[in-house]
Amino acid sequence: MVSVQTDIHIDRPRAEVADFAANPDNAPRWYVNIHSSQRLDGGRLGPGSKVAFTAKFLSRELNYTYEFVEYVPGEKLVMRTDQGPFPMQTTYTWTDDAGGTRMTLGNSGRPSGFSRLAGLVMEPMMRRENRKDLQRLKAILEART
Repeated sequence: MVSVQTDIHIDRPRAEVADFAANPDNAPRWYVNIHSSQRLDGGRLGPGSKVAFTAKFLSRELNYTYEFVEYVPGEKLVMRTDQGPFPMQTTYTWTDDAGGTRMTLGNSGRPSGFSRLAGLVMEPMMRRENRKDLQRLKAILEART
């Protein structure tokens, strides 16, 4: 099992941070490795919503679909995919923090097959990439006026 959790303080109101981060249309702007996202169903985001992503990780292009399994606007988002060699769950949480927002980004999954061996090196790599993503999100949001 691989489990990575990172967090960051963003000097913006929680509602603003959560609205931006939870919107899959914004994912390619702040995730370093995500190149595209596409909602697969219309309407409001919530449990059952599906989003297709194209990303690059470990020099491989990955196409996968996340399903929202829990969404409490402004507080928590849990997405899950069972596709590919690395089924994963991603969790965002947002809390008030010293006049801004503390955003936590968590990823957990169970590599299968060859990926089990890669799991040993994936955790530190995922942590490093998550930190970059959160730093990018922070820079985008704090640059807003």
